[in-house]
Amino acid sequence: MHALSVKNLTKQYSNGLVALKGINLEVEKGDFFALLGQNGAGKSTTIGIICSLVNKSSGSVSVFGHDIDKELDAAKLCIGVVPQEMNFNPFEKISHIIINQAGYYGVPRKIAEQRTEYYFKKLGLWEKRNNAALRLSGGMKRRLMIARALVTKPRLLMLDEPTAGVDIELRHMLWEFLTELNAQGTTIILTTHYLEEAEHLCKNVAIIDNGEIIEHANMKSFINRLDTQTMILDLASPLRDIPENLKYPCRLIDEVTLEIKVSKHHSLNMLFDTLTKNNINITSLRNKTNRLEELFIDLIANNKIQSENES
Repeated sequence: MHALSVKNLTKQYSNGLVALKGINLEVEKGDFFALLGQNGAGKSTTIGIICSLVNKSSGSVSVFGHDIDKELDAAKLCIGVVPQEMNFNPFEKISHIIINQAGYYGVPRKIAEQRTEYYFKKLGLWEKRNNAALRLSGGMKRRLMIARALVTKPRLLMLDEPTAGVDIELRHMLWEFLTELNAQGTTIILTTHYLEEAEHLCKNVAIIDNGEIIEHANMKSFINRLDTQTMILDLASPLRDIPENLKYPCRLIDEVTLEIKVSKHHSLNMLFDTLTKNNINITSLRNKTNRLEELFIDLIANNKIQSENES
């Protein structure tokens, strides 16, 4: 059984704007799935329809076999949602926010209290349990949103930009927590603008552009399509001119920083040998962008060119 099955999903607004143009999407039970796209591509509209917050124009959506048109309550019981915007009462105690959320879904109070304690301790909120939400930092508010979504024990967790605006330490803590949660069986769908986050966490990926799914693939297989990587090399000594016999496409960013493109068919050892032969010594190297970001940018650009040619 699929955790999520979306077929021919469309959304058209009264002003004629088409938000979705026949989305087809399947997410397997236990998957950690990335739904990626630029602002306005249709990610939030898709998530809104799945969570019954936005009305679709046509098509079907089922969550663990429950069609949202025929079994909406059963479908909603399967889903936990962490929206991008904060949407809780800032004057309410954070423990009450979680317990009340559980109550809306019929979770007995004693169980709700146990789950609140568990998730607050896992997410570093236990010491703040009696504080009003407005007294929390931005990062703690993000953690509160995740705890609220999980208190009903959803089988499918929808995360819309869960680490937006949080610091690096918290981001990595959330990565670890979500990986553990997924390993325990929770299916997760993630939207994020931090593409290194999607590459690090997700098993499968779909990319949406202009209301259409333009890529749906296994993450590792998709990454392996990358023919080249752009590396940034920090040089041990200044370089004023690039040697003519350097085999790799490259440019000097400044006298001690070299940008170079490396084919996946060339190992780093081959690169180092070539640099050494040209008396170029490096102190460090790094990717200019992460691999998924390079593929994403190319895919969106190619889709734009194709759309312009067809119009």
